[in-house]
Amino acid sequence: MASSELGDYLRARRARIRPDEVNLPVTGYRRVPGLRREEMALLVGVSVDYYVRLEQGRERRPSAQVVDALSTALRLSEDGRRHLFRLAGLGPRARAAAVRDQVDPSLLQLMAAWPSNPAIVYNRAYDVLASNTIADALFHDWTHSRNLMHVVFTDPAARTFYRDWYEVARNSAAGFRLGHGEAPDDPRVRQTLAELLDQSPEFAELWAAHDARGKSLEGKRFDHPDVGSLTLTMQTFDVRSAPGQELVVYHAEPASPSSEALALLGSLAATAHRES
Repeated sequence: MASSELGDYLRARRARIRPDEVNLPVTGYRRVPGLRREEMALLVGVSVDYYVRLEQGRERRPSAQVVDALSTALRLSEDGRRHLFRLAGLGPRARAAAVRDQVDPSLLQLMAAWPSNPAIVYNRAYDVLASNTIADALFHDWTHSRNLMHVVFTDPAARTFYRDWYEVARNSAAGFRLGHGEAPDDPRVRQTLAELLDQSPEFAELWAAHDARGKSLEGKRFDHPDVGSLTLTMQTFDVRSAPGQELVVYHAEPASPSSEALALLGSLAATAHRES
């Protein structure tokens, strides 16, 4: 049987939709809790044979109307919908040569002006291209790796550093999937994917789920060896001058224990920077 990224994605997402979620009756014996192929075909408004060809990779170029119907039937988020359109060849994919790994000097100056807010810039492969002093302190001076995916999935200390490690891992895999869909031919993205699949069974399992979504406003809980517990909110921004780069800035709730811990971390980082 042929295969394709589109077919793999459709199978994975179909398996996660229950009939009652889309107002379909539950009839007969079901080997899996998800939708059957004929049920998906009904919801999308195509023949069962056509839908089977989509999943088997024998049909790789559905129309925009069909893809839109698929995204509705699969209850995809906006990120998931964009990802599906790209897999169907109906959305722009970045060229590897267009990816920039140099960070704009003015952005570096801005990050340096935030002594109390950890800030990092990374690319689609999650390589950290730039970080300010307090971010270096938060992430232990990147002693394990300057690739965030490797930090999460291959550093044993990550299981305690991230207090909600599984959620962080799940969101990281979904974000990486979205970046991979935007630039599947980027050599560094492909290299990082191969390394993670080889080195981390947890990543391989999450990758097989085909979740695809970007980061937005979210909180993370850390257990830092120097300052203890931290709960930080992170804001993520696309760097418009360099497609494929993202800026992440962390901050703590004012006057909270996390704010005090972050201030202490900044003080320790500044002292270490002066002494180095």
